Amino acid sequence: MKVALFSWEFPPKIVGGIARHVYGLSRALAKAGVETLVFTCEFPGAPREEKVDGVRVFRVDSYRAPTPDLGTWDYLMNQCMEETAAEILTSESPRVDLLHAHEWLVAKAAIGLKHTLRVPLVATIHATEYGRRNGLHDDNERMIHQTEHWLTYEAWRVICCSHYMANHVAWLFSLPREKIDAIPNGVDVTEFVGAFNRDSFRKQYALPEEKIILFVGRLVYEKGASLLVEAMPRVLAKTSSKFVFIGEGYMKEQLISRARQLGVADKAYFTGYVDEKTLRQLYRVADVCAFPSLYEPFGIVALEAMAARAPVVVSDVGGLSEIVEHDKTGVKVYHDNVESLAWGIIRVLTDPSYANYLRTNAAKAVLEMFSWNQIAVRTKKIYEGVREEYEKGTWKPLSAT
Repeated sequence: MKVALFSWEFPPKIVGGIARHVYGLSRALAKAGVETLVFTCEFPGAPREEKVDGVRVFRVDSYRAPTPDLGTWDYLMNQCMEETAAEILTSESPRVDLLHAHEWLVAKAAIGLKHTLRVPLVATIHATEYGRRNGLHDDNERMIHQTEHWLTYEAWRVICCSHYMANHVAWLFSLPREKIDAIPNGVDVTEFVGAFNRDSFRKQYALPEEKIILFVGRLVYEKGASLLVEAMPRVLAKTSSKFVFIGEGYMKEQLISRARQLGVADKAYFTGYVDEKTLRQLYRVADVCAFPSLYEPFGIVALEAMAARAPVVVSDVGGLSEIVEHDKTGVKVYHDNVESLAWGIIRVLTDPSYANYLRTNAAKAVLEMFSWNQIAVRTKKIYEGVREEYEKGTWKPLSAT
């Protein structure tokens, strides 16, 4: 079987969880015997074409013309992606069996190629604009929503990363639930092993006596970083800690300002983006990882923290509720509740035996349920089911009819 995946981000271009998802899935698919191609955006210093663990990666030009807004940029990027992919996919033998689009940002290219090549399309919806924004408030948000709807309509099957998300997508786009499969994100536990100088690395972020409380994610409303800032005085009243915020977003300056107002700015470290090696080591030295999301389709950062044996405190919301088992693999706290969040963090930091219990159980759960090899097998099964249905039908390439 030969499959082409489409994603606007792929390492070394990492903006959110999609890059990690497509990277992990594509490599595991190749390992499972699927000939896998990835079409993604160019990135400074990254080769236009390369092979990554058996996956053929093609990076397309996405900056040919000035773009005044996201919608225009996305339209032009999709044109470039569709042209490049069409040239490659129509010149190869054997033909591609299936297309797999990740998110609305590549919808136009994937749908166009579906009709040009007349092969089935699978779509993974990682999040929705309605969920991110708690509704649709302007034309840009409505444009994204309609594009998401279009992609789910054109897809033969839709994959979501949690049952919560699958039900949300079915409701939001009026899809039959049986068209949607729930397959979780995965994690490669081998990325979180290996020796490094923990003390030397740790002192870059905190004093020896300070506990490290780690947040990883975009600094935007739905990820709940503002709740963690509000919880800082409560946690600092009970522990000697340093709060490390990894990521960027439109709320960054607001969060820094609020930490100053609360008198805890010296205990907050906003690093911006960090490279993958640094991030993995931060997980491994963290005393607790806090993910107080207000909206979370899955929560791959929580899974990464668990793989790194860092205790996690998460909001009891969305996909996070499905990943974490309260009091066994992590701590769940009330949604949008600063006091509950502070309580969960303090509980982990002040009870080492409890923290170790969570670490052990979480690492075991990751190995048993969230390995990319297992997820690739489940995804491949969906591909095979789609192809079987396709072969029985009459919709075929024009040259074959």
